[in-house]
Amino acid sequence: MLNLPNALTLLRFALVPVIGLQLLRGNHGLACALFLVSAVSDWADGVIARHWNQRTRFGAVADPLADKLTMLTVTLLLAFQQALPWWFALAVVLRDAVIVAGALAFHLLIRPVEMSPSRLSKLNTALEFLLLVTLLAIRADYLPDGPWRSALLAATLGTIVLSGGHYIYTWGRKASAARQPPTPGDASA
Repeated sequence: MLNLPNALTLLRFALVPVIGLQLLRGNHGLACALFLVSAVSDWADGVIARHWNQRTRFGAVADPLADKLTMLTVTLLLAFQQALPWWFALAVVLRDAVIVAGALAFHLLIRPVEMSPSRLSKLNTALEFLLLVTLLAIRADYLPDGPWRSALLAATLGTIVLSGGHYIYTWGRKASAARQPPTPGDASA
């Protein structure tokens, strides 16, 4: 069903190659502006979907995919341009791969997954966005570079590690609970 939140999600998918192309061409100012448009449309589609009850299954799946595709594209291209350390880009990719693999394994082996980001994951996404938009703004000469960039990188890396570990712990507990035999006298048995 095409509604406004889903249209905004599709817009974000369409922006990914445009942002990537601008980064490859060295147009960091335009890439930064388009990245901000993507972020604002992500915020807007969520607000609209919740406020006007326009949540759909498509939106629940496509929205986080559009976010991840945008963030991964910018992360990898900034690493390619040496504006971001490769080890940081690898940490981002590994965290996302662990989350996807865990959710897929849970879905295939145990039961369908109802994905919802943890608060720690939301903090991670916010810090990743802040880091990426800051790096784009520095590359476009909109912001001066400074020691705060290293602090932002370290804080973001911390949330990558903590939120990845939190997902592993949470999925492990859910899998363990799902494999436990029902207790005698349990009404759900």
